[in-house]
Amino acid sequence: MASWNPASCNFSFRDLGRVCETLAIALGGALLFIWFGFPASLITGSLIAVAAAALAGRPLFIPVRLARIGYLLIGISLGAVVTPQTLHGVVDWPISIGLISISTIVMTLATMSYLRWVHGWDALSALYGGSPGGQAQVLILASEGGADLRAIVIVQTVRVVFLTLGIPFGLALFGLAASPTATLGMPTSAASLWEVLLLVAVSAVAAFGLQWLRFPAGLIFGAMLASGFLHATGIIHASLPWWVASAAIILLGATTGVRFVNTPLRMLVAYMAAAVGSFAVALAVATIFVLLVAALTPAKIADLVVAFSPGAQDTMMVLALSLNIDPVFVGAHQMARYLVVSLSLPFLSHYFKPRQNPPPDPTARP
Repeated sequence: MASWNPASCNFSFRDLGRVCETLAIALGGALLFIWFGFPASLITGSLIAVAAAALAGRPLFIPVRLARIGYLLIGISLGAVVTPQTLHGVVDWPISIGLISISTIVMTLATMSYLRWVHGWDALSALYGGSPGGQAQVLILASEGGADLRAIVIVQTVRVVFLTLGIPFGLALFGLAASPTATLGMPTSAASLWEVLLLVAVSAVAAFGLQWLRFPAGLIFGAMLASGFLHATGIIHASLPWWVASAAIILLGATTGVRFVNTPLRMLVAYMAAAVGSFAVALAVATIFVLLVAALTPAKIADLVVAFSPGAQDTMMVLALSLNIDPVFVGAHQMARYLVVSLSLPFLSHYFKPRQNPPPDPTARP
């Protein structure tokens, strides 16, 4: 992604125009989904609107620095819902975290098998396309191993879009989602302004610290941990204004939607069957483990659905926030899944790497 360069006016203004267009489309999509009353309308509406415009050929663009600001603000908003009561259920988490670790391996192998046997993908492309998370590492390994990057990106991105749309609709359809919070923040008075400034400062230090340590999703998790600690201990009671948190969520939807830029519609259609089928396989595996964990623990079905969904960590946590689902529970399980993917993928890649026959020995007798 290009960055703002004041030394090049033409490029800067063109880039600024693309950013403004992207944000305007994202805001319009969010407002439209709010008008229709769709659950989690901020992220779903902005994502779909930007993705549709990108597929239509619009040169949409979100700078990396702007996206990072959004991640920081989302992390602060996630941590602001933490209370001492939120942490009472931690004693029940080892069972569900253990099972999500197992489900991650099962989901990867099942989806990989589907892509190989049904769609004829090679082993490495099928492995990376079926990986439930860790997209950055997946793309690095895929580029080094010569896998089909276009197919992998499309399958992974379509999965995120389906989950972002399907989870709110499905939970609402079956009456499993709690009523979403009226606002994502609270009005900031003069008395609490210093608390907000302290909250942002401490969260930013933690966020960029974890990012510097290359912690996965460090900006979101660092800000969430710092904000959660400040709120759980009662040091800070204020949160971000609702319009700031809402803007950050719309920005995240736009950031996800711009992945479809420069993706020809015919290419998307060509891989759609593989994307839909692999999504169905992953969803079936997740459903089995959600029902198993629900039978063994007192966790809520809605919490488990979001926690076990094989989507992007940041998107799943924002869905949790938007649907009034425990973001700490979801974040812990999404992190466990990410760690399993990160640790197992290099070994699986080596195992499924095509074996090359050794060159013939010229000294050997025929």
